[in-house]
Amino acid sequence: MKVAVLRFPGTNCEFDTQYAFEKLGHSTQLIWHEEQTLPSDIDLVVVPGGFSYGDYLRSGSIARFSPVMKAVTVYANNGGKVLGICNGFQILTEAGLLPGALKRNNNLHFISKHQTLCVVNTDNAFLNQCTQGELLNIPIAHADGNYYIDEAGLERLEANNQILLRYADTAGKPSSINGSISAIAGVCNENKNVFGLMPHPERALEAILGSEDGVRMLKGFEA
Repeated sequence: MKVAVLRFPGTNCEFDTQYAFEKLGHSTQLIWHEEQTLPSDIDLVVVPGGFSYGDYLRSGSIARFSPVMKAVTVYANNGGKVLGICNGFQILTEAGLLPGALKRNNNLHFISKHQTLCVVNTDNAFLNQCTQGELLNIPIAHADGNYYIDEAGLERLEANNQILLRYADTAGKPSSINGSISAIAGVCNENKNVFGLMPHPERALEAILGSEDGVRMLKGFEA
């Protein structure tokens, strides 16, 4: 599998993401935000975490206008797989490739810790190696991770199995640690080829770092 990892001014997780996919045996290519095209032979585009353009105006709101995002939109609309992690999730919502929006955490503080997640739906290319209801231990690190969508939108997400992950306590009970509606930590689009989550699976590939639960999440794209 060949993975394209985007880079914006302020991105800081591109090398972690590159390391993660190469550790899993895949080839990667870093793509600068000013590029107007994507490589023709890629299998996955990853929009990694960080603070694109310093999170000025609103997280992801400037990056979504970068030239490369036009190519990502075309790629996604043609069925290509796209994964947005943390700031990448914010960029994908700002670009209209994913529903909803990410707001400031309800406690107004940056949250950085390992967090229990509950797998909600596995009928997708991202989480097909996991089991429904499984609890994962994945790091989070964000200030604007409060996921919001209106009531009608939430109903559509639930009806279409677009909710991927929920924040949870260690018993699996939903726990909205940042104010996210329905404790949502990740969603996908209706066609289930664009995925976004605030937690960082690329930081959970080795036991020495506290968790290997990110391995099966990223390996889902191999199927």
